[in-house]
Amino acid sequence: MIDVEDLIALVRNYNPRTNADLIRRAYAYGHEMHEGQFRHSGEPYFTHPVAVAAILTEQRLDDATIITALLHDTIEDTRSTYSEVTELFGEEIAELVDGVTKLTNLQLSNAASKQAENFRKLFMAMSKDLRVILVKLADRLHNMRTIRSMRPEKQAQKARETMEIYAPLAGRMGMQWMREELEDLAFKVLNPEARTSIIRRFVGMQKDSGDVIPKITADIRALLEDEGIDADVFGRAKRPYSIWRKMEEKQLTFSRLSDIYGFRVITRSEMDCYRVLGLIHHRWRVVPTRFKDYISQPKTNGYRSIHTTVSGRDGKRVEVQIRTRQMHEVAEAGVAAHWSYRDGERAQNPFAVDPAKWLASLNERFSDGDGDADHDEFLENVKLEMYSDQVFCFTPKGDVMKLPKGATPIDFAYAIHTRIGNSCVGAKVDGIRVPLWTRLKNGQSVEVITASGQRPQPTWLDIVATGRAKGAIRKSLREEDRGRFIKLGAELARVAFEHVGRKVTDKALRTAAKTLGLPDEREVLARLGSAELASSDVLEALYPELAARHSDSEIEPSRSVLGLSADQSFTRANCCQPLPGERIVGITYRGQGVVIHAIDCPALEEFEEQPDRWVDLHWKSGQHPPAYTATMKVTISNDAGVLGHICTLIGQQKANISDLNFIDRKPDFYSVLVEVELCDAEHLHRLLTALEAESDVAQIKRIRDLSRKP
Repeated sequence: MIDVEDLIALVRNYNPRTNADLIRRAYAYGHEMHEGQFRHSGEPYFTHPVAVAAILTEQRLDDATIITALLHDTIEDTRSTYSEVTELFGEEIAELVDGVTKLTNLQLSNAASKQAENFRKLFMAMSKDLRVILVKLADRLHNMRTIRSMRPEKQAQKARETMEIYAPLAGRMGMQWMREELEDLAFKVLNPEARTSIIRRFVGMQKDSGDVIPKITADIRALLEDEGIDADVFGRAKRPYSIWRKMEEKQLTFSRLSDIYGFRVITRSEMDCYRVLGLIHHRWRVVPTRFKDYISQPKTNGYRSIHTTVSGRDGKRVEVQIRTRQMHEVAEAGVAAHWSYRDGERAQNPFAVDPAKWLASLNERFSDGDGDADHDEFLENVKLEMYSDQVFCFTPKGDVMKLPKGATPIDFAYAIHTRIGNSCVGAKVDGIRVPLWTRLKNGQSVEVITASGQRPQPTWLDIVATGRAKGAIRKSLREEDRGRFIKLGAELARVAFEHVGRKVTDKALRTAAKTLGLPDEREVLARLGSAELASSDVLEALYPELAARHSDSEIEPSRSVLGLSADQSFTRANCCQPLPGERIVGITYRGQGVVIHAIDCPALEEFEEQPDRWVDLHWKSGQHPPAYTATMKVTISNDAGVLGHICTLIGQQKANISDLNFIDRKPDFYSVLVEVELCDAEHLHRLLTALEAESDVAQIKRIRDLSRKP
């Protein structure tokens, strides 16, 4: 526990005129009142108020706030009373302690209408004296730092409350450092696995490339010294929760995420801010769309800074924030800058904004209502102002829709109803027609325009920000894919039936469906097309003897093509690698015989004016051996055992790997060209479908390379 003299020394660092005697008396009184009380960790309870006071000294707050921290639990948890605190320490401190006590007694995690009323009380208390919430935030910060001594269920409750209420409140008041720490401490409780994974990946990245922070910091300092600019440069890695939130919002892997590192340049004047910006943009390549000037256009809480993202060493993206010392004080302290002291005097910062005016205006705006509906309206409007990572928009009828930051009119439409989202063709924001990819802002009114027959587009998946919208779009696209699978299944069925000398008919497919226990022939075709059902299963259901006999005799590769003359030899084109079951055509080459191309091979364009070189060919019906190569590009996660698992899976599909080449390596994934030996097009389709279903496979596609044409 911090000794009283050490605490006074912390205050004297920024306020030499502090009333040390009053702090000593408050320290002694608090220690006496909490005598015999212990925290869950077993420490004396008074260690907590002292730690809260120490946190507030970091914000250079006045004596009354420091003393309130020392006494903030006395009225609630000890025999102390309001009148006694007033008598000993004065009316101002007694009111502050009482205000913190009332905030502590609020249950901020109840049902919505109750929560709305509690928010109203919270902001009313804050409006009377904003130092109340400064003490409460420091109190919550220390409790979160020591939360491991609580029961698991209590930890989860406090962490959720911190994430939903106190962290956004700290951010809205401009205290970004406190918001970040509160979020990360709550994240550690609510999702420890994700946090540990991010830390592990970050440590791994540092082992691979070294700690780039001192290197980039030195680069920036050298650049400024050469130009004679006096400024301080600081660098840091962002907190795990900040990294995780960006990964979730942007759907990016850790290795693809930019802005993991942040750097700040603190200048002596506003003009130097723009000089530094010019130097950095001249020295490093700027990332488009990642530049923001909050000096010329400050945020509503007084925040001023220039943000830019550049490609630094080794192509790594880093964010650089440029601001003056006074701007930095507001950026770090937020509302505390309004109360902070320097050399015994209240600091006069021209950029500090008093959020009490904002809070008072909210209370004034909603002080007349007394029903649940009014409470709900108050709550929504408070969140509208406070939660910077959420967007609250209105329907034409005035209903509030809560969406994540970055949401679009499509997200808004799906938030209303899936049917509205599916049929969305346009939107009006505040009465003006806007593109569907427009990012919505707080307080906007959105009108969704729909049309019958409209269906979701695949590109919407890259636009929307909500899980609900993404799920509904994917479901609709799957329904559309069913039509494509049916068409593909019909072609696969045709080839399979021809292999056994039969013709596919609706009646035959209906019979197969009945035998296989499927509802109808369309379901048979859909499952064939999606590789859930093999054509051999359909044949066996109808013609078990033919299927068995046909499977016993394989067609020799040298005799697999029909349409050649007796003296003609053939080879498969490397550019398109045609497989049995695909439509083919032959092109004659002097000295090479006939080269077989897939009918849709782009290489055939150069022979359009040479019809005498074309040979009409087709594959012989029957069972082909796995002797026909095809090339796939597989992108898989870079984890131990993944490549071996993929190779095993290929073998399980009766395909042999004949060649394998790495073409792109990244920390989180790598791409491989895999050449496999297959029987026919259906075999390839089954293999692609099986691999695509694997969670470790990010992407897979067949490669046709014109650079390998004859």
